[in-house]
Amino acid sequence: MAKRERVMRMSVEQPLWRALTGYRLLTMVYVIGLFASAYDKFDRPWLAVAYLAVLSGWTLLTLPKVANAANCTKRFLAADLTVALVGILLTRFADSTARVEAGGPTLPSIWTAGAVLAFAIKGGWRWAAFASTLVAVANLIHRGAPTRDTIHNVLLVWVASIAIGYVVEVARASERTLARALEIEAATRERERLARDIHDGVLQVLAMVQRRGTALGGEAAELGRMAGEQEVALRTLVSGGLVPVSRVSEDAAEGALVRAVEEPDDMSTGPVDLRALLVPFAAADVTLSEPGSPVPLSPPAARELAAAVGAALDNVRKHAGAEARAWILVEDWPDEVIVTVRDDGPGIPEGRLAQAEGEGRLGVAQSIRGRLRDIGGTAELISVPGQGTEVELKVPKAPQGPKDTRGKAEKR
Repeated sequence: MAKRERVMRMSVEQPLWRALTGYRLLTMVYVIGLFASAYDKFDRPWLAVAYLAVLSGWTLLTLPKVANAANCTKRFLAADLTVALVGILLTRFADSTARVEAGGPTLPSIWTAGAVLAFAIKGGWRWAAFASTLVAVANLIHRGAPTRDTIHNVLLVWVASIAIGYVVEVARASERTLARALEIEAATRERERLARDIHDGVLQVLAMVQRRGTALGGEAAELGRMAGEQEVALRTLVSGGLVPVSRVSEDAAEGALVRAVEEPDDMSTGPVDLRALLVPFAAADVTLSEPGSPVPLSPPAARELAAAVGAALDNVRKHAGAEARAWILVEDWPDEVIVTVRDDGPGIPEGRLAQAEGEGRLGVAQSIRGRLRDIGGTAELISVPGQGTEVELKVPKAPQGPKDTRGKAEKR
């Protein structure tokens, strides 16, 4: 079975969740030890014991909540921060007044930082700023008046949490970029693999059917012609890739994901690759030769030029016969784009175009020369009886937009 590559989910922030889990456990043990060492200094130790029991149970029961971003919900974050804030405010009732005024530690102590860090990892620096601000207000209420140590501790938590939140946002952006690059690389390799398989199998079979059908003649010739058309269409599809697949990166619970989205069919802004508009004209009896790099033109110029090429091919089908072949050559020069449409038909007799215009048939005059004239380009037709016809279309790189004849008529 053939192997194909696909991008797996990634999460550069997952180590941060594991670190936060360890931090909460270690700080829980530290807070209990800190209280035990100063037990006899508390005015109401039973209140501190009750709170620390709740804190310990809450920490152990909510370990799965801080295992990843999906489990860490907004409701949990609010409850977790509430536990920390209640502990800070209860310290004044449980501890002695002397220890509080001397700047002694609060009941949750450094465990509070874990609750703030959870906000930072989950929502970035804005969430971290919100949580650390509430902690700062609770500490100021607990102390009664701002002191140097209180302000120092508050600023430390505030700056550290915001910095970590910002780092998390940068890591997520880098993760999305990496996921997109890996997805594009995997898609390119998959396309190359499919192209090899199709070239080695389907395209060769279609080419063989075309050759054998042409040699046998009759109904087999018609089958060969159809096989040739399908070969050209399939080859163009495999080797084209002129319109890239648009992708949007998104944050998922465990990292960045990339999904394909539909592009709006709107070429009103930005340059257009002329090759993408000419590819549909390629067929078994129409050969398209184009540069290997994009041929950018303004949207109006690209559309009008492609329409003129289509009109030239229509003339080949109508006047050169069903057996005639056509060639499209695209040349990208520094100051202009030249598209040549040539066929191997019987050619146009001298004076026939002027006669057609006099009879009211304006296919070449309007569909080809008129389109090019409107965008500042030129169209030159060269035909030798018995040697085919060649139409050379030239468009400057900065062409004018289609003329608004309706506006001119209104002004008159």
